[in-house]
Amino acid sequence: MAKASNFLQSTLLPSSSPLRNLRSQPLPLSFPPLPSSRHRPITIHCSVSAGETTKRSLEEAPDISWGCEIDSVENATSLQRWLSDSGLPPQKMAIDKVDIGERGLVASQSLRKGEKLLFVPPSLVISADSVWTNGEAGEVMKRYDVPDWPLLATYLISEASLQKGSRWFNYISALPRQPYSLLYWTRTELDMYLEASQIRERAIERITNVVGTYEDLRSRIFSKHPNLFPKEVFNDETFKWSFGILFSRLVRLPSMDGRFALVPWADMLNHNCEVDTYLDYDKSSKGVVFTADRPYQPGEQVFISYGNKSNGELLLSYGFVPREGTNPSDSVELAMSLRKNDTCYKEKLDALKKHGLSTPQCFPVRITGWPLELMAYAYLVVSPPDMSNSFEEMAKAASNKSSTNKDLKYPEIEEEALQFILDSCETSISKYSRFLKESGSMDLDITSPKQLNRKAFLKQLAVDLSTSERRILYRAQYILRRRLRDIRSGELKALRLFSGIRNFFKQ
Repeated sequence: MAKASNFLQSTLLPSSSPLRNLRSQPLPLSFPPLPSSRHRPITIHCSVSAGETTKRSLEEAPDISWGCEIDSVENATSLQRWLSDSGLPPQKMAIDKVDIGERGLVASQSLRKGEKLLFVPPSLVISADSVWTNGEAGEVMKRYDVPDWPLLATYLISEASLQKGSRWFNYISALPRQPYSLLYWTRTELDMYLEASQIRERAIERITNVVGTYEDLRSRIFSKHPNLFPKEVFNDETFKWSFGILFSRLVRLPSMDGRFALVPWADMLNHNCEVDTYLDYDKSSKGVVFTADRPYQPGEQVFISYGNKSNGELLLSYGFVPREGTNPSDSVELAMSLRKNDTCYKEKLDALKKHGLSTPQCFPVRITGWPLELMAYAYLVVSPPDMSNSFEEMAKAASNKSSTNKDLKYPEIEEEALQFILDSCETSISKYSRFLKESGSMDLDITSPKQLNRKAFLKQLAVDLSTSERRILYRAQYILRRRLRDIRSGELKALRLFSGIRNFFKQ
């Protein structure tokens, strides 16, 4: 399963933690609110490039002695047996290999729409309150008041390192040895394949923050207790693994006081962009459940939603890209910057900083349009010096902190603002087009068959992402051009009417 990146909120992390600055999502702007829980990668609507070649194409796993190949059904079947022996009620689903998601849960009998499924009891859920097998290590972590995410990452490594000595051995054995995640892309690969997409910056930032969080824990805690946290177990590679698991599998359960949790068995469910059902704790049945959003026949794969995420966000956390046009929540981040030669550059930058913005600043654009905040930012960029009294209002509106002026309009500079957005779109489109053109002849420069498969796989993911993001920008370009045409044709009509009246009075 998978579910996590967007819930790594700053409120969970102390100011001293490097993860405090981890960016969880683009500005929400006009997007619908985040779902309360998340879920795993799509299968039916996943890009074909993330199909059968996935296991073969991934780089050889790091030196992690636990977990399994990502398509291992045997380990997952052992997990189901262990869960049943540990109190999991009889299930109406079973683990099996699926068309694109490697492994998933399929209906073992007919399922009705609206039927509640899973019923994983709290005793089989991993959370910040879970008991550590190494109780002394757990006490040390809690003594330092480590927030949930770093605490859970450390807990997972601690339990994994104990192998059969941990209660969670069967669960950890069923986890992928190398999770799907951009955490496993090298900087060279990110620069080469994602040069056109803003997801590259998100991935670099995430990798930096994960490494920074490990270094923070190492210096503050691990180095002071080397007998409890030996470096051969607690290191940057194992933290990359544990955070990869959290980003792809952690859920927030609103009915359990918003607790963040790993839910064994439930995390075998795959994502479908057309599904709108999530995990939560059901107080009446006393288990984690989800409600089937449609009927399923025996043998059909059962899906849940990982949330309303763009293709880039799905690639970032889960390592897959849905097929173009199948994700109604898809968006692309458009970068916009103040003009360095603007005589009011400093005043505008100060106004942005006052409201938590910067330059460049990214805004999400969807196939249906762009948010009001983007327009406010464009107004600020193009506004002349004689509008300096409005800089503050524009910056506030661009930050999404203004409860008023949602219909902020400056007719005198609207054309210039729209032209600025169009120019930004076309600059971004040119980057995507250049990458897509060059990708066909890109030299992978690899001699190892395994590495060749990996590079080809990553390149295809990047092509799929670039194609879907460019498609959205093309749509925005069309809308902007038409709007500018209407404005200019209206101005021309007004000018002709004025000229006609003037000529009339000259007669």
